[in-house]
Amino acid sequence: MTAPSHETQIRVRYQETDGQRRVHHANFLTYFEVGRTEMLRATGATYRAFEEAGLYLVVSEVSCRYHQGADYDDLLTIRTTLEAVGGASITHGYEVIRDGRIIASGRSVVVCVDDAGRVRRLPAWLRG
Repeated sequence: MTAPSHETQIRVRYQETDGQRRVHHANFLTYFEVGRTEMLRATGATYRAFEEAGLYLVVSEVSCRYHQGADYDDLLTIRTTLEAVGGASITHGYEVIRDGRIIASGRSVVVCVDDAGRVRRLPAWLRG
C-alpha cells in the first residue's frame, strides 16, 4: 500500500533568497510547513480549526538533506507524504522537486499539545 501524499507548488520569491539569488537553506523548512498545511487542508480540515479546538501541532523533530540549490523564480513542487501516525504524533516525509528532480528531502515529527503545552492524543478524525 502506498502512503498518502499530497503535492503543492511554490514559486521562489526574491525575499527567500540570499545575495546570490539562491534559496536560503532555512526556507526549505518553511516549504515543508506549507506542504503539511496544504496536505491537511486537502482532507477538508485546517490548522485554524484544530487550534480553535484548543490543540496545536508543534514540531518536535525536523531534518533536511540538500541535493541541489534552488533560485529566485524557480517553480518547486513540494511532495508531502504521511509516513506514520501515532497516538500523539504525526511523521511526514518531504521531497522538494524542480523540473522532475528532487533537490531537497526531509522529515518532520509534529506532536499534539494543548493550550498549556501538555502532550495530548490526536483527535480520532486526525488519526484516521
